[in-house]
Amino acid sequence: MNKQVNGTLVLSETVRIRLLYKPGTAIQHGLRMLSRDIEMVLGKSAKIVTEVGELADISIRLPEESDQLDLKPEGYGYRFVSQEGQVTMEIIGSDDLGLIYGMLEFSRQYLGIQPFWFWADQAIERQSEIIVPIVDYDAPSPKVRFRGWFVNDEVCLIGWKEEYPPSREVWEPVFEALLRCGGNMVLPGTDLPRHGIHFKLAAEMGLWVTHHHAEPLGAEMFLRVFPGRAASYHTEPALFERLWREAIEEQKDMKVVWVLSFRGQGDKPFWIDDPVFDTSEKRGDMISKVISRQYDMINESVDNPVCCVALYGEIAELYKGGYVQLPDDVIKIWADNGYGKMVSRRHNNLNYRVHALPSEDDGGKHGLYYHVTFHDLQASNHLTMFPGSSVFIKSEIESAFAARSNEYLLLNCGNIRPHIYTLDIIRELWLTGEMNEKTHLQHFVKCYYTNGHSDLEELYQSYADAAIAYGPNEDDWAGDEYYHHPARQIIGHWLQGKTDEPDSRQFWAVGNVPFAEQVKRFGEKAEQGVAAWRAWLFRCDEAIALLNGKDKRRAIDHLRLHGALHLSGCEGFYMLCKAYEAYAVGKYPQAFVYASESMWRYSDSLVALRDAEHGKWESFYKADWLTNIESTVNNVDTLRRFIRMHGDSPDFFLWYKEYLMPETEKYIYLENTHRNPLSDDELARQLKVFFSKSVNLSE
Repeated sequence: MNKQVNGTLVLSETVRIRLLYKPGTAIQHGLRMLSRDIEMVLGKSAKIVTEVGELADISIRLPEESDQLDLKPEGYGYRFVSQEGQVTMEIIGSDDLGLIYGMLEFSRQYLGIQPFWFWADQAIERQSEIIVPIVDYDAPSPKVRFRGWFVNDEVCLIGWKEEYPPSREVWEPVFEALLRCGGNMVLPGTDLPRHGIHFKLAAEMGLWVTHHHAEPLGAEMFLRVFPGRAASYHTEPALFERLWREAIEEQKDMKVVWVLSFRGQGDKPFWIDDPVFDTSEKRGDMISKVISRQYDMINESVDNPVCCVALYGEIAELYKGGYVQLPDDVIKIWADNGYGKMVSRRHNNLNYRVHALPSEDDGGKHGLYYHVTFHDLQASNHLTMFPGSSVFIKSEIESAFAARSNEYLLLNCGNIRPHIYTLDIIRELWLTGEMNEKTHLQHFVKCYYTNGHSDLEELYQSYADAAIAYGPNEDDWAGDEYYHHPARQIIGHWLQGKTDEPDSRQFWAVGNVPFAEQVKRFGEKAEQGVAAWRAWLFRCDEAIALLNGKDKRRAIDHLRLHGALHLSGCEGFYMLCKAYEAYAVGKYPQAFVYASESMWRYSDSLVALRDAEHGKWESFYKADWLTNIESTVNNVDTLRRFIRMHGDSPDFFLWYKEYLMPETEKYIYLENTHRNPLSDDELARQLKVFFSKSVNLSE
């Protein structure tokens, strides 16, 4: 029998839960999560009480006047009542989300179930009893009204399971983690098939849904519905409005944060396909006209809609210039540059870094679109943790809040699993408005690891120190894409015979200098990264060696994997640059060995990814199509085959004969007995040994 002991409610037997009103789907999901959590901890299934007069340990209900609870939307509190000597804990919420937050906070506080328990493989400790202090509690209001994730560039989630688009099995843990983080809004995926379950399930679990800025109002892309027609609102307003009206009708009974916007097809400025709009005035007038029309259409069908405008890319620039006029009550969303800095993003080689927060005289409500992961084909982090420090994130977000941008925060969360530390930082910030980075890190490590805390804290803290600083700005840190996209571009430029001219795609990183100098500068940065990441990984391995089995596995997946991807990426990139250096002076065998070394080091990244795919994570990184490590390996393999053509062709025996064949055989062998050339790997390994006898391979 559950009982009251010294001012606490002690739950050791079957936990009885009563729901005092007819639940919708959101509450049903909340009860499912709470019941599962209780069973994981106590080892006993909770019982849902339905009989009249039957006592309950936990009661879940909406507020009554006598509660004296000043609950705002989505708020909750705890109260305790005694009946027949039985104490009942009441979880009281102002609405469905409030009740869900109350249930999940119970799990966190008293069961120890952390927000990322699923994604971090938290070791759930079995307990003989749950002790709940009999103390009333009123949850504080979050700092940010609309708090959510944009599940973007979600290729790992797409490739994890066979079913496409991703099924309920994939999406439920995503939305559960968001709810456990106190989030209430989601943009579930990027351009997924509309028959997928993602939007429906998000609404079913009680979340507000929102839209991509390239798909205003959540409408279907124009050219998908009207292929071959001109995607111009100027010439086809009725067709655009038909799509918007259909989207409004489909979602009008859901909780929606409506995104008003007007970009071209494929998420680019609309005037690229409609060149008549050749001035800022014309472009701003069209965007203003479209947004005003969308706003009016929503208000015709929805009472008191929540609307926002993403000031992203060219729309931000036009708005800052005074060319775009917006309705007074829309939330204006300001975006970081993809690297966590609240400035305009880099476009290829153009990096104006325009301040991206509202001015003091810009009234109304403001919010943020922020990245802890990004994909830009240049230097962003996608498979690895955000390379900046927690101090930097804290400074940027707190400064944005100080600039009144706290009505809305949409966080680009990528594939969840690689980013749980930085996602947890934002959880703290959007709930409380501030964060002590040291205290937060200590708490985070203690929540997910049972020992080795001080060493693990040092590794999380020093991770940012190892990142390559590729440019002069404080946010110019290299993520995993830095070792792959520029590398593949270098190989393409090289093999297309363009080495007599610089690669203009690389100006952002190494400047407008001759191609050989561009490659050299990349090599110098990669060499610095090799030293820094090798030292960090050495400390990581020392710390991991002291951990127990489950903590060890967790640290490998959430720390070592990231360092391994950085180190192998740096090594592969460095060796690629050395290959070009040798090739440029005609040392083709040496270049071949360097290229082979590059391929082997890049292949180490694939080994690290496969190692992280265990148990429920089988195939999680299978669909790495964005950083695309496998493509880099294949590109370097193509390169070394090309290099082998320079002097070892056509028989692919000449380098063996020149460098490896014993002198006693070199001049007397019979060709008809030496016709099996070495494979690329074997030739490279033997040549490496031969050349290693010199000072370096270039000798």
